[in-house]
Amino acid sequence: MEFDYTPKGVCSRNIHVEIEDGIVKNVQFTGGCSGNTQGVAALCKGMKAEDVIARLKDIKCGAKPTSCPAQLAKGLQENL
Repeated sequence: MEFDYTPKGVCSRNIHVEIEDGIVKNVQFTGGCSGNTQGVAALCKGMKAEDVIARLKDIKCGAKPTSCPAQLAKGLQENL
């Protein structure tokens, strides 16, 4: 399964996710802090989508109530 998620309240403009048999195969952020989003994407690769959600859902970015990782978790939750 592949989907695109439009994050809200963060710098990234799109998150493209590929999942196969419940495992995250690829994540690509458009926009956001390049090094951080590349790092998050690399760390999520090969993980169970449910584990990614559990680890990332409550991460905040500074004073913002959310973050790019938290938005990835939200996108996963909405598309599983």
